Parts: sequence; C-alpha cells; structure tokens
Amino acid sequence: MPHVFVYGTLRRHGRNDIARYRPAPVFVGEASIAGTLYDLGAYPGIVLGGVGRVKGEIYRVELAVEAALDLLEEVAEDDSGEYIRREVRVALGAQWLDCLVYEIHPSRIAGRPVIGGGDWIAHAAQKSPAFSPPKG
Repeated sequence: MPHVFVYGTLRRHGRNDIARYRPAPVFVGEASIAGTLYDLGAYPGIVLGGVGRVKGEIYRVELAVEAALDLLEEVAEDDSGEYIRREVRVALGAQWLDCLVYEIHPSRIAGRPVIGGGDWIAHAAQKSPAFSPPKG
C-alpha cells in the first residue's frame, strides 16, 4: 500500500479529513517536510524544497483512495492540473517512508500569502475563530 503525506484539509479534523475515505486510511504518524505553504483561500498548497518546514500526517492508503485523492487534487497526467503528485522521502522517527505528496502547480501561487510556521490547521483556526479543531 502506498503512503501519503497530507498537510492541509485532508489532515485530521480538516474539512476533507482523510478518514472519510474508504477503505479507511491507516494513520502512520505526524511528520514534517521541507517546503513553503501557501494560503489559497479555503485550502493550502505546498511548494516542495527550501529551508521551511510544513507540518503534516502520514497515512497508508489503498490504491482506490489514492485514485480518489488524485481526483480531489485535480491531478492531470501532463502535470497541468491544480496539483502535481510527487514522491518524497519523509523521516518518521528513525525510519524513512516514500510518500505521495500533492504539490500545488506553480502557476497557482502568484500573489498568495505564505503561511508562516507551515501548519494549515493552526493557520485555519486563526483565520476563522469559529474553526476550532478538537484537542488530542
């Protein structure tokens, strides 16, 4: 089964919480990757690399869930979609996992603000005080 690193609305308690997909994804752990996180309004986008860190979660998913995520993220075979599916090695404690990561297409970030701290859930809570993810 492939692993996926989620950093935005697919995180636990996010608007598109990955737990709603079937077969149910298996939570593996919290991690961070090198990148810059952008606020695109209702959701974020990551540009991979650089010195910043983006907080997220790793899940093991079935191929059917991977296909559903490709649709949600509007992935196109020619990389012209809203997001581009990438593979990134992510450290989880002492082990490394190859994870799918959905990187925002570079054309979509022009004029968009950077999310300092690289944490979409914390940023969304600050943007909308009505959004308050459960503790835990």
